[in-house]
Amino acid sequence: MSEDDAALLARCHHPLVRDLAWIVLAPDLIATPWPGRPSRADLGLEDNDHLGTWLDELESTPQGLERRVGDTVDGRMGHYHERLWQFLLDTAPGTRLLASNLRIHQGKRTLGELDLLYRRRNDPTPVHLEVAIKFYLGLPEGPGPVRDQARWIGPGGADSLATKRSHLDRHQLRLTDRAETRLTIRQHTQPRDIGPTQDATIRRQLAIPGVLFYPWPLFMPAPYEAAPDHLRGHWLHWRDWRRLRDSLHRDTRAAWLTKPHWLALPRDEAFLPLRQVEARLAQHFSHPAAPLQIALLDSSAGRRLRRLFVVDDAWPLRIPLPPSAPA
Repeated sequence: MSEDDAALLARCHHPLVRDLAWIVLAPDLIATPWPGRPSRADLGLEDNDHLGTWLDELESTPQGLERRVGDTVDGRMGHYHERLWQFLLDTAPGTRLLASNLRIHQGKRTLGELDLLYRRRNDPTPVHLEVAIKFYLGLPEGPGPVRDQARWIGPGGADSLATKRSHLDRHQLRLTDRAETRLTIRQHTQPRDIGPTQDATIRRQLAIPGVLFYPWPLFMPAPYEAAPDHLRGHWLHWRDWRRLRDSLHRDTRAAWLTKPHWLALPRDEAFLPLRQVEARLAQHFSHPAAPLQIALLDSSAGRRLRRLFVVDDAWPLRIPLPPSAPA
C-alpha cells in the first residue's frame, strides 16, 4: 500500500472499520480476463478526503457495521469478508446493494449462488460481484511448472489458487449466463431497481484480495496472473524460526493474528516484544499444530511491516490436486 493508503488505515482504530478500510485499499491477488472489483470512483470514495471522512463517520458510529458483521467475527473468514462487502456496497455513496447470497434454482436443483448484486449511482445496470479472500503459501516443489497456480495452497491444504480460480471462472462468474439467474434477479429486485429483460446486460466483476506468502529464505517467482502489486508475506517451518529471528533487528516486535482479523494488520500499539510471541509459538508447536499467521514490526529504519506464516515441520500434510482441464 502507498503511504497515503497507510495513513488512511492508521486513522482507523475500530477493528471492523480497519478491515473495511483494508477491503477498499488492498489490491487483488490476481488479474484475470474478468473485470476487477468496483473502483473507488464507483463507490463514490475516489479521493482520500471522501474516503477519510466516510471512515471517520464509521469510527464515531460503528453500530451499523457491528450489526451487519458481528455474528461472523467468530466464524469463517469467507463469511466475514462477504459481510464487509455487503456493508460497503450498501453504505458507500456511489453504490446500492440489491441482493446478497442470491440462490439460483432450476426446479428443485440449486445451480449456485451469487455473492453480491449491486448497482452504481445513476446507472440501473446490475453488477454481479463475486468476492473471495485468500491467503496462499507457495511451494518451491509441487504440481506443475514453477509458476503454476496449483503450487499456491491454503494453510490448511484444502484448496489452491488454481482450484479457486478455476471454480470462479468456470462456474460462479458464469451463472448470469443462465435464464434462471435473470428470472431470479427480476423476482428479487424492485422494478425501480433494475428488472432486466432476458437480453439485458448484467455486468460481472471479481474481487479477490489477500496475501501470497513466499517460502523463506528461498526464491520463488510469482504465480501466473499474479497482480503486479499483490500483497506479499513469507512462510517458514517452525524449525527455521530461530534462523529468521536471528536475522531480525533486536527491537523487532510481533503481533499474533487471529481469524477473521487477517485483513488489516494491527495498530502499532498491539505489537509485543518478540520474545513474548516466540514463547507462544514454541508452546503452539510443541506438538503437531495448525499454521499460524503473525506480523513483524521493525521501527529501526522507518516502519517496516512483514507478514509471516509459521507452519509445523511436517507441513503440508496434503496438496490439492490441480483442477481438471476443461472438456
